[in-house]
Amino acid sequence: MIDRGYYDGFGGAYLPEILVATFDELVETFQEAKNDPEFWQNYTDIMSTYSCRPTPITFAANLTKHFGGASIYIKREDLNHTGAHKANNVMGQGLLVKRMGKTRVIAETGAGQHGVATATMAARFGFKCTIYMGEVDMRRQRPNVFWMERLGAEVVPVQEGTRILKDAINEAFRDWVTNMDTTHYVLGTACGPHPFPEMVSYFQSIIGKEARKQILKKEGKLPTRIYACVGGGSNAMGIFKSFLDDPVELVGVEAAGKGLSSGQHATRLSSEDASIGVAQGYKTYFLQDNDGQMKETHSIAAGLDYVGVSPILAHLKETGRVRFETATDKEVVDALSLTIKKEGLIPALESAHAFAGAFKEAPALSGDDIILINQSGRGDKDIFTIADAFADPGWQEFIKEKAEEYHA
Repeated sequence: MIDRGYYDGFGGAYLPEILVATFDELVETFQEAKNDPEFWQNYTDIMSTYSCRPTPITFAANLTKHFGGASIYIKREDLNHTGAHKANNVMGQGLLVKRMGKTRVIAETGAGQHGVATATMAARFGFKCTIYMGEVDMRRQRPNVFWMERLGAEVVPVQEGTRILKDAINEAFRDWVTNMDTTHYVLGTACGPHPFPEMVSYFQSIIGKEARKQILKKEGKLPTRIYACVGGGSNAMGIFKSFLDDPVELVGVEAAGKGLSSGQHATRLSSEDASIGVAQGYKTYFLQDNDGQMKETHSIAAGLDYVGVSPILAHLKETGRVRFETATDKEVVDALSLTIKKEGLIPALESAHAFAGAFKEAPALSGDDIILINQSGRGDKDIFTIADAFADPGWQEFIKEKAEEYHA
């Protein structure tokens, strides 16, 4: 499927000449690591001792009973170290940084989970670390900013453009161009120039490798459908990759925001609002106007608030291997509330898109069917946004009291 980083026309590496040698070094290092059996073993050893792998799958008995259709299982990436699937990718890239002999890492982040994971990896391996984060995302994900700074990272607010994820990516690339000799850019999702889509998917594939064994052990058969939220695409590729050759329906759920007709959404593969273009070093579907200028996006989940999408997922859409659906902010909050009350689980707002998609379809399936939902992260990072969405009076009073204390 891969031809110099292309997936039937999607992907590639559209680079300024100054970055070509740096990418050549990264491609060579990554390929050598993939061909070294000890590398994957070293990676899985670190993830099992430093992180919490393998993460379990949980049978959602109460949700299964509530919907009365398929059996619902949940892959618990929220139990991974730093609270999301992001640690899988950054620890793998950290091992590559050590191979290349570089001493500093930079990263972009939207929801903050990738930033926290990168700062954690940098602390673990002893790298200097700078995180670029849109000013809008810094406000709505303040707890993660706090932890990044405590971990020793410099968090740089991005004030250009719409001040969200795409703008953070642009700033990270600008940094890399001027610091290539010492710095590696730990791109957080399966987007960007080759080899990032392949490389991030490779490290995230540990999710699907585990889930496949786990569901076969518990049920003796593969799931009927697998649901994952889709922003850039790293958690979706992580769980989908091990099932691509199986008779399993794969469903990616994008952010419909305030509704597709409102124009305030982030759907690239599930609506007609996106078109194929080249930006940020790769070719895929982007939310762009007729002049190729990127549109503003919206999602209640900062990690899905992005104009582009993995070129691998774009390819899988074109071939029909993955079906893409949407969930609005309201549907996401409703799914989150139901999951909390029925199962005592608190998915991240990003992950709650996958739950919302699964909940729409679960009742139509039979009791013999199995649904597997990828809970890509936990929701404590979203406490401000979730409390606002629930209009919780106790929380509002707490914030008011805290503000009064600070101003006293």
